[in-house]
This record gives sequence, structure tokens and C-alpha cells, in this order.
Amino acid sequence: MTKSIRLLDKKVFGTLFFSIFAAVMGMGIVVPLLPVYAHDLGASGLYIGMIFGAFALSRTFFLPLFGRLSDKSGRKPFIVIGLFFYAVISIGFVFSTSVEMLIVLRFVQGIASAMIMPVVQAYVGDITPEGKEGSVMGLFNMSMFLGLSLGPILGGVIRDKFTLQASFIVMGLLAFAGFCLSLFFLPPTSSEKTGSKLKPQAKWRILIRDRTIAGLFIYRYVYTACIGIIWGFLPLFCDTEFNLSSSVIGVLVTLLVLVGGIFNTPFGFLADQWDRKKMVFIGGVVVTLSVIFFRWARGVEDLVIASVVFGIGGGISMPAHMAIAVYKGSLTEAMGSVMALLTMAQSMGMLTGSVLAGLMMDTMQLRDAFVAGSVMMAAGTVIFALCLHQEPVKSMENT
Repeated sequence: MTKSIRLLDKKVFGTLFFSIFAAVMGMGIVVPLLPVYAHDLGASGLYIGMIFGAFALSRTFFLPLFGRLSDKSGRKPFIVIGLFFYAVISIGFVFSTSVEMLIVLRFVQGIASAMIMPVVQAYVGDITPEGKEGSVMGLFNMSMFLGLSLGPILGGVIRDKFTLQASFIVMGLLAFAGFCLSLFFLPPTSSEKTGSKLKPQAKWRILIRDRTIAGLFIYRYVYTACIGIIWGFLPLFCDTEFNLSSSVIGVLVTLLVLVGGIFNTPFGFLADQWDRKKMVFIGGVVVTLSVIFFRWARGVEDLVIASVVFGIGGGISMPAHMAIAVYKGSLTEAMGSVMALLTMAQSMGMLTGSVLAGLMMDTMQLRDAFVAGSVMMAAGTVIFALCLHQEPVKSMENT
């Protein structure tokens, strides 16, 4: 049966959706709290950046390996093993007593993450009917956006009512729930519809030289660099300059992803009808403006506006971005490899953003990190447009 007439497997899609939702919500619980926790342990801005950067660094190295292996060996084993280790590593955070230990744990957690996210996205791409890439990926992205949006609020409440260690325990339990869902409800590997079972895989040098993939890579890199700056240092920014509580900080971080999640579904459907290149470009412009607005924030109201606008920009651009990626993954019969490259860009962006912001915090002003993020986002958006300017229309829009 060809992909063009195959219907979406709702059971597999639902399992992947709820597994990632559980795992990502666990991450969302603790990530906004880590900067303040590390600062309390005596970490400088650079060390705070290293805590976030260690996660991104290990993911960057292991993503190509796991993405490629999933194209050859199937998706389920990597998803199940990755989620299990996510749960185990979460317990390690409970006993962490130093900044160095936090860095090591985040590094190991990044390896586990490399086994999960690109492989899950590739699995969703495998079962997506042709012509529905935008709507399916927009709907699936809600699992991550909703998990990340609910997580910070829950984490802030848990810390205010109990302890930070309790947040780590909840993160572990949620990852274990995702592990159980994937283990028992995903079909055997032999039944997966991976493209590599039908045709030889595209070689790395072919994928890397592809202008479309290059444009997608750069856009994901700069977009995630902005997220690295905001996630890594907005909590500290709010704590030191505005003296906000953990719960309020959690609400602000939630707005970044919740608004994006809400917009993902309608703009995902729009991406199946309209020019996907234009949607990514427009979203990039909106994100650029929102990041620079953080620099000029003078109160909670300004922070709320900047967070909402950032979410809108991501909601506009990311469904179209992922729709183009699914098309290229299907075309090359290397869905896992394509998703691994884009997740690598995400890791590199998170590393760059967090470390850059840490250095600027130590040498200049924390506010200036948002200026740097805005400049990077603007440049990446322009480069994306140039890379895809002369690419075939079919991969960008449905007419």
C-alpha cells in the first residue's frame, strides 16, 4: 500500500502522542527551576549555561547515530529504551548536591533524549498520509507544546508547596509512564513502515548538501538558540530583576509554549493549503520581534506580551517547518536521518543560546542576551528564505 492512500494509524499516533506528552511534561516541570537551583548552589552564568549546554552537547553527538540506526533497525526499541533511561536519570537529580553533578546528569540525559525525540518524529512521519504533513505534524506538536506548557506551572506549584526534589520525582514518574505506554501499545518493530525497508537510504553527504534541509537546519538552529536563551535565563531574569515567585515564572514559561501549542493545530492545517515557505518566514519575523521585546521589558505585563508573541511566532512557523521536513524525509526514504539532523540543529541551538547568554550575563548585562538572540533569529530567517527560494514548489506548498 502506498503512502498516498494509507490512512493515519490512530492507535500508533495516539501512543506516540501521549508517551511524548508525559515525558516532555516531566521535563517542563524541572527545566525552568534548574537555573535558580543552580544559582543557589553558587553557579555563575557560564555554569548555568553549561547545565543546559551539556544536555544539548551530548544530544548533538548521538543524534545522527540513533536517527540512522532507527532507519535501519526500527523505531520502537530506541523510544522504549530512551524513555526508560529518562526515568532512571530523573532519580539521579534527587541526589544531586553540586553544579558539577547537575552538568553530568544533564549530559547523560541528553544521550537518552537523542534516542527519543527524532525517532518519535520519524515514526509519526512514517505513518503520515501524503498531503497531510502539516495537519498531522501540527497536531502531534501539541503533545510537546502542551507538555511543556503544563510542566512549568506544575513545577512551580510543586516547588512552592513541597521541594525541588519532589519535582524531580514527578519528572521520573511521568517518563516511566511514557515508557510503559510505548512498551505495551506500540506494535512490534517488524510491522513498522520504515522507508529504508523499501529503498536504499540516502547517504549523509546527499542530505547535508540538500538546500531545503540546510535551510530547515539553520532555521531550527536559530529558533532553538532563542529558546535556550529564554528558558535558561528568563527564570533568573524574573527572579533577580522582578523578584517573581516560582509559580509566576512557571506561568511565563508556560505562555511561551502553550500559545505555540494552541496555534500549531490551525496553522498545521493551513500549512497543507498555503505556501509553507512564507509561513516559516512570517513566523521567524514574529519570533525576532518578540525576543527583542524581552530586552525592553519593565514589568510583568511586558514579559507576558513578549512570551505570548513568541508563542504565536513558533505556532505559525513550526508546523510548516515540520511539514517540509516530513516531505523531504519521505522523498529520501531516510525519515530518521532527516529528523536527527533537525534535532541536532535544535541541540546545537540550545547549546549556543544558553552558553552565549551565560557569557553575556557574566561580562555585560543579562538583558543584552535577548538582543543577541533577536539578531541570530533575524539572520537565520533570511538564510532560510534564501536556501529555499528556488526549491521545487511541491515540497513547500500544496496547490
